This record gives sequence, structure tokens and C-alpha cells, in this order.
Amino acid sequence: MPMTKITKIFGVNSVKVKRQKQLGRGSPDRQNTPWRWEKTRLAQFSRLSLYFLIALLCILGSPVLAKVPGSINSSSQLPINSLTSLTRTVDPASLLQQGKLLYNIGNFAKAVEVLQQAVQAYKQQGESFRLAATLSNLSLAYQQLGAWSQAQQAITESLNLLKGQNENKNLQIFAQSLDIQGRLQLTMGKAEAALATWQQTEKIYKELDNKTGVVRSLINQAQAWRTQGFYPRSVKTLDQVSQTLKSQPDSIEKTVSWRSLGDALLVLGDLEKSRQALEESLRIARNLQSSADIGASLFSLGNNARKQQHKAKAIAYYQQTVAVSPSPLTKVQAQLNHLSLLIEDQQWAGVQTLLPLIESQLDQLSLSRASIYAQVNFAQSLEKINSSISKTPGQNYYSGFSKKDSTVLLAKAIEQSRSLKDKRAEAYALKSLGGLYEETGQWSEAQELTQQGLALAQSSNAPEISYTLEWQLGRLLWAQKDINGAIAAYDVAVETLQSLRKDLVVNKDVVNQDVQFKFRDSVEPIYRQSVELLLKSQEGKSDEKILEKVRQRIEALQLAELDDFFREACLQGQRVALDQVVDQDNPTAAILYPIILADELQVIVKIPKQPLQNYTTQISHTEVEKLLVELRKNLVNPTATKAVQIQAHQVYNWLLKPIESQLQKSGVDTLVFVLDGALRNLPMAALYDGKQYLVEKYAIALSVGLQLLDPKPLVKQQLRALTAGLTQPPPGFSNFPPLLAIKSEFEGISKAGISTTSLIDRDFKKKNLESEISAASFNIVHLATHGQFSSRLEETFILDFDGEINVKDFDTLFRTQGKTVVELLVLSACQTATGDSRATLGLAGAAVRAGARSTIASLWQIDDESTAMFVSAFYRELKSGKISKAEAVHRAQLQLLKHPNYKAPSFWSAYVLIGNWL
Repeated sequence: MPMTKITKIFGVNSVKVKRQKQLGRGSPDRQNTPWRWEKTRLAQFSRLSLYFLIALLCILGSPVLAKVPGSINSSSQLPINSLTSLTRTVDPASLLQQGKLLYNIGNFAKAVEVLQQAVQAYKQQGESFRLAATLSNLSLAYQQLGAWSQAQQAITESLNLLKGQNENKNLQIFAQSLDIQGRLQLTMGKAEAALATWQQTEKIYKELDNKTGVVRSLINQAQAWRTQGFYPRSVKTLDQVSQTLKSQPDSIEKTVSWRSLGDALLVLGDLEKSRQALEESLRIARNLQSSADIGASLFSLGNNARKQQHKAKAIAYYQQTVAVSPSPLTKVQAQLNHLSLLIEDQQWAGVQTLLPLIESQLDQLSLSRASIYAQVNFAQSLEKINSSISKTPGQNYYSGFSKKDSTVLLAKAIEQSRSLKDKRAEAYALKSLGGLYEETGQWSEAQELTQQGLALAQSSNAPEISYTLEWQLGRLLWAQKDINGAIAAYDVAVETLQSLRKDLVVNKDVVNQDVQFKFRDSVEPIYRQSVELLLKSQEGKSDEKILEKVRQRIEALQLAELDDFFREACLQGQRVALDQVVDQDNPTAAILYPIILADELQVIVKIPKQPLQNYTTQISHTEVEKLLVELRKNLVNPTATKAVQIQAHQVYNWLLKPIESQLQKSGVDTLVFVLDGALRNLPMAALYDGKQYLVEKYAIALSVGLQLLDPKPLVKQQLRALTAGLTQPPPGFSNFPPLLAIKSEFEGISKAGISTTSLIDRDFKKKNLESEISAASFNIVHLATHGQFSSRLEETFILDFDGEINVKDFDTLFRTQGKTVVELLVLSACQTATGDSRATLGLAGAAVRAGARSTIASLWQIDDESTAMFVSAFYRELKSGKISKAEAVHRAQLQLLKHPNYKAPSFWSAYVLIGNWL
């Protein structure tokens, strides 16, 4: 296939397309680039940026422009070709209307120009009221361009003009201007101020009896609460929105409000409530026969189904969207989403049918930021198709599109971005074109395009684009052997990601809803590649400063994973570093940080009173993961002990063999693991040195990160436990077996001398559990009920008498007024989801969400009689003397291991202790 090479003439508004050498040929160094770039680039080309318009996420589809009574009707449509002639008019009302139209079609730079003219005209006429409305709209347009200072100046001037005017029409404009101010405040990180602003708009809209305005204000408030970390309050506010909407008569405003609520709930992760809201929006739209709203609601329902991994249903919704929507943009967004699903499943016949349809729809789009994004998205999809086909042996499929088509599309997108003076769109198109050069090994051209895009992204305050360009620059510098430059670029990318920590999990790209954000494609590789690069820079010698930086980066990755899991920022508060605990409070514990990289397994070790050290095993991550998956399957089989020992011995050699003698000499009796990737699916207690399991030599604990929340021993406190359990699963959960040994399990806890209060079967309901925890000071909560841990938030839960309690409710369930009240949470009958390689993310999430200092849980379903024996032994040991929780677990596991019926690892190794091991 002939290669298309784009020669960019920088500083000149032209992009020339030339035929060049064969694709895939480039520098021979390409084979040595990090993480096998040809694979990661496939994932990267399949999506657009996480979001481009941060503050559009919570307003009804798009920001509400301030309306001026007496001006041109805002619903009237002007032909696009009339815009140029309108700029010559001096009628400020016409200019204002033109500015709105330009804004709505995504031509923000031109909208600014026209609105500035309207501002000057109204100033000359002394029309302060209309001037205020125009300034508000000007602020909104400035915000789209990332011109924060100009946006702030415009909205401040607008509000100053409106203050003190009490007429109803003035209040309406005042509220809409405040809406725009709140949007700016939230975008600039001032969530508390934004909340206060939107609470003010809610009061005004109530005074005006503007129900749509009230709904908009509440949805905005929910976003502000969420950004500040008040997640239950955010959910409560959205529930209030739902109740408000139910009382309103059907209208276009109502269907838009329901759709906005559904989209907000989708971001929140409440997929079922989101679906219900979107279906209500669709029902009203159909009753009103509004084809535009029918199409928009169907599109959102497609995104909901896609998020739930119901691909067939999502495709059906997208096809219906195309059939009914009058909007070419909505049609093409639905088709692009449909295309990405077909590519994921390699349904090439369907792909070939869809491609020309998308191409024809793209040709119908009016020029706007959204049309440019769609064009870039299509180019990325074409590249992914061609790359996938070229790597599939015997594949005869031909899409009809080549590299040339991708490069032409991207070149066109760059030129169109310039014509709109849209720096963000241009930066993103340049990034994609630079990525195409990277794919073909043309490093210098790729670097030049990437740096151009980065300069534009930074100048337009677009960190969500900047971090992807910084990452791309780091890869390019690494490929060219500029290690120091690459490290610096990755450092900046990680720093930008950290600044976006909340935004990455709560925001989504509203203009480009056709692409779903994928953490494993967009964020995780940056951390892992950065770690690999840092470790390689040691040049064979351990550098403690570099190792510490590596640890911090891995922790940042793990926190980012939890943030993505919950779609909100986690682990915020005062915490104590693990090293401090080991060196000062518990000098008999060592910490191990295994890190799975592309072609090696790294282990960083902290032994008390010693500097950090590391060692390496040269092995590919695919080989590591293959063995870990096989070992996990064997661990749950009581008859597979021999296979477990062989495989667990291999893992032992990777993680512990090089440090074995040092651990023995140092007097360490507890090992704390901060596990990475697929290693989190394994109980470290089952590792085997050829003669003994690791549990026979050490107490073992896991930590989610490098810090603990207020670490202190539990044994110094009086032990009071709230126990709750189900002997029979609730209706609808027959796939979970009965737990008939629960009563003996609870009796064992009482016999150990623990003061207990029990809720069994009918008494075990969420509300009763919450009431007991808030009413009494229990430091232990022990739940003997089925539960499941999954990498999907909506599939991580425990069961009570009424059904599921989702993990996202743990914070309100186990805390009082936001304060931690549980020292130890025990989940004795849970399991990780079958076939989910990242299911233990849900376990870590449960531990973090509950706020407990320590959590004990089972990784798979175990015989309930052996569970009762383990639980009784654990509490006896915990109550008997001054030993740590890790040591109590250790001794209880040894009792099972020595029992003739339960000596197989499948019985005793499933229990893991997470968090404070003291």
C-alpha cells in the first residue's frame, strides 16, 4: 500500500499531500520503541479526547444564551451563506442574533467578533440592558476559546450592569448571566463559588416560576457538589431534579431536561436511573413529534447501552437515531459510534457498508468545531481499520480507504480549524496527524506537528488536549533516544493529568458524545511508560531518588484507577506514608512493589531502616499475565494443589527470591504488598518457595497505595462488632448458594469475647445496617453475605434481604457525617466476578469507599464451614493478645492449612487483608 506523507509548511495556511514510500517503513529503531507502539497507537486512534468543552457537561445540551426581548427570535434560522452580509449591518439586535447563530454552529472565534461589534453598538446607543445580555453571550464565546480573563471581564461587566434592576425581564437575563458565570467558575476550578452562583439562579428561577431554569440550576449544582467531593449530595440533588420534572406538563423543555438528567446520571455511573430518564425524554419527544429531540434521546440511549456493554442494543439505538434525526451532526455522531463498535468486534462487512454512509454525512456538515472533531474521529477510525487489517493474516477485506484518506481528512481538519480560528480543534487535529507520522516512524515530522499542537493547546487553556500531546512528545523523544527529554515530557504529562484528576472522571465531551473515554487507552499507558522510562534511566544501578519517583507514579496510577472506577476522586484526606510506618512504628514489616511492564517485571522493596532497592526479571507482560491467569484458575480448585505449587513457585521466584536472604536477616515477619495489574487477583499467601507457602513464613497484607489513613493498632481498643448476614439469597439471586453456617460463624465471634449485635436474614436490610452503625460505636462490621467484586462499578455489590447494596453506597453506609467510624470491615462470603481480569479493582474500591482502616475479604467463594472456622480463629487471635490484624489473619490461615479437610490453598488463601495491618 503506498504511503501518504504530509509535508506541513509551518506558518503558511496550506498543507500539501504527497505520495511517498511504503507505509510501515521507517526508522529501524521503531522496533525498540516503548510498549510496542504499533499496538498502543491502535487504541489511541480509536477515540477522541476525553472532553473538550468542560463546562458544557451539566447544562441542557449547550449553554443557554441570554435572550434579549425585542431582538430577533432566537429560534429563527438564518441561512449560513447570509452570515457574511450580516456582519456589515449596524443593527445590534441583528448582530446579537448572528453571534448566537455562529456560536450554535461552533464558529466561536467569529461569534466573538460579531458580539464585540454588538457590544460597541449597544454602548453607543446607551442600551445597558441589552448590552448586559450581549456581554454574557460574549463571555460564553470567550470561554469556548479558553480566553478566561476576557470571559471573566465580560461576565463581570454584564452582572454589574444588571444588579439592582428588579423587573422580571431583567431578572430573567440576570439569572441567565449568572448561569454563564457559574459555568466559568466551575471551569476555572472554583466549584464552591459556582455552587453559590447556581443556588442563586435557582432562587431567581423559582421567583419567576421558570421550571426549566430551576431544573438547569439543580443539574448544575449537582455537578458543583460532585466536583467538591460531596457525592451523596450530588445524587440527592439529581433525585430532586427527577421529582421536579415529574410534576411538569410535557413540553420540549421537559424532554430536554429529562435528557440532560439522563446524561448527568450516565456520568455519575447510575446507568439504570440514566436509562429511565432517557426513556422518559424519548417518550415525551415522541408524543410531541419532535424529530430532533427523538433523535437526541435515542442517541443518548445508545451511549447508555454502550456503557452497559449491551452492544447490539446500542447499535440499534444508533441506527434509529440516523433514521429519525434531522440533524446531520447527530446522524454522523451516531454512525461514528456504530462504526467504533463494529471495529471493536472486527465486523468488517458491516464496517464496509457503513464507511461510505459516514463519508456522505460528513460532506453535509456545516463547518464547526463539532464537524472537525467528527472528521478527525473518522480519520482515526480509518487508521485503526487499516492497521487491524494489515495485522490479520489471510484477511482479504479492503475498506476502500487508505492512509491517504486519513491524512487528507486530517489536513482538511487543520485548515478548517484555522479558518474558524479554533486553536483547540487545530491542536487536536495536529495531534492526530502527528500520531500518524509516529505510526510510520517519521519522528522529526511527528515531533514538529506535536509541538505545534502543544503550543496551541497550552495557549488556549486546554489541558485535556495538552496531556495527550505531552505524552505523544515523550514517546517521540524516547524513540529518538532523547531519554532526558522524554522523561521531562512524561513528567509534564503526568502533572497535567494530576491537575485534571477530578475532571477526567466527572466530565465528558458533550460536543463529541460519539466517543467513550477509555482509561486503559488514555491514562494508564502514560504512567506505565513513564515508569519504564525512569527505571531504564538508572543504567543498571539503583538510584533511590528514581525508585521513589517510580513508587509515587505507580501510586498515582492506582489512585487514578480508583477514580475512574468510581467516576470521582477518591483517597482524599490526611494519610501517613507506609515508609514512616515501617521505619518508626512497625520495623518488622517490609513493603514490596511489583510493577508489570511491557518486557520486564520490576520489584521495588523497602526493608526497615534501609534505602529502597529494586530487581528485575526479563519477561513480557503477556507471559506474566498468562501464568497469573492459569494460577488463579487452579487456586480455586482444591484438587489442583500440585499445579498451584509449580506456578506459585514461579511467581515466588519473580517477586521474592532475589530478596529472600535479606528478609530473613532483617527480622521481618510481615510483608506488605502494593500490587499491580493481574497480580492483584492472586493471594500472596499462596506463593510457594519449593518447600513452604509464603503464609507459613510471614503475615501478609495488601495496601491500595503508599499511605495509610491514621494507622493505629486495633487491639488497644475495646472490640465491638456489628454482624449481619443472609442464610438465603434474596429473590432474583438464585445463582448464589445458601450460607447455612452463618449462625455458627457469628457464634464463634461471640465466643471469642467480642461484643456483638447481629442482623440476620429479614433484619439485614440497608436501612437497618445504616441505623445501627450511626447509633452505636462499632469498630468492627462483619458482613457474612454474598457479594461480588468487579472492574465495573455497577457490578460490584453485596446482598441484603432486599437485594443489592452497590459499592458506591458504602460511604454513606459505613460513615457518619463523612467521618470514618469503622476500624475493620470483614466481608467473609464475597467473590470476584468470573472472567474479569481486573475484578479486584472492585475489592480495592470497596475497601476505600467504606472508609474502614482495614478490610478483610475473600477473593472467591469458599466452603461456609471452613469460613466459620477461619472467622472464629481470627477473632480469637485478635482478642487474645497484642498482635496485629495481619498476624491474626496469618494464624487463622495456618489453622486451616493444618486442618486435614482444608489444607488446600483454595480454602485458606482466599482471605486478604487490605489497608492498616497493625
